[in-house]
Amino acid sequence: MAVVTADIAAPSPAAIAKSPGFWSSVLRRICRDPVAMAALAILLILVLIAIFAPYIAPYDPSKGSVIRRLKPIGTPGYIFGTDELGRDMLSRLIYGARLSLIMGVIPVPIAFIIGSTIGIVAGYAGGIVNTLIMRTVDVFYAFPSVLLAVALSGALGAGLTNALVSLTVVFIPQIARVAESVTTQVRKLDYVDAARASGAPPMTIIRVHILGNVLGPIFVFATSLISVSMILASGLSFLGLGVRPPDAEWGLMLNTLRTAIYNNPFVAALPGVMIFITSICFNLFSDGLRTAMDVKS
Repeated sequence: MAVVTADIAAPSPAAIAKSPGFWSSVLRRICRDPVAMAALAILLILVLIAIFAPYIAPYDPSKGSVIRRLKPIGTPGYIFGTDELGRDMLSRLIYGARLSLIMGVIPVPIAFIIGSTIGIVAGYAGGIVNTLIMRTVDVFYAFPSVLLAVALSGALGAGLTNALVSLTVVFIPQIARVAESVTTQVRKLDYVDAARASGAPPMTIIRVHILGNVLGPIFVFATSLISVSMILASGLSFLGLGVRPPDAEWGLMLNTLRTAIYNNPFVAALPGVMIFITSICFNLFSDGLRTAMDVKS
């Protein structure tokens, strides 16, 4: 499964207003964005489907039948057909949303916390501390995301936990780079110099003056990584380095159905369609959030 990722430009490092009305204005702007709200609605539906999968799925996702193999879409009783083992595709897609969303979403907030901490410390400290931290980060950042994820998963072994660890490590350097960049520019502003001159300790300056101005851009950048995480997670499962059979996961389903693509291509393509829809919705919502948080606009 080919995965193509592109470098995502860091958000503008301009200081974000800390007034009480800023976040309410962001909420109002994003609520007026129909594309972002439609994407958010679809994502919420997918989350609800994943949570209530046992009550929604019409069949057991692991129960198959030889006589029902590769039934086409629209078959009575099997609206999305069946897979290569005769398992109901609709049920497997519903249950697959659970692991797919977990693998796609969980690594990003963990990487956000770790990467932001590393980047903010490096950006504020500067000098030799910045050099040591960022050159270490650059060692991981130098590798393409796909190659690094596959290498780490291969070294750790297949499995959900190891895949989550691998994806988290992949995103930490990217978030740390953005965090270091915006922190370096914010710490040069006049009010930070004034706080430093007044004798405020470094932790107080970071907590009061730095965090409020850098977490917004870092958060927006991190949300844009969720779609990349979805694709990478599916790619790991497709290669046998993620979720193991017989668990339902969209990337793994693509792998098991690849031999049926000539016999029943529409059924074989369904997991890929779900990955595409989820990834594009995360991208659209991230774009809407970036626009809503743009203080210049």
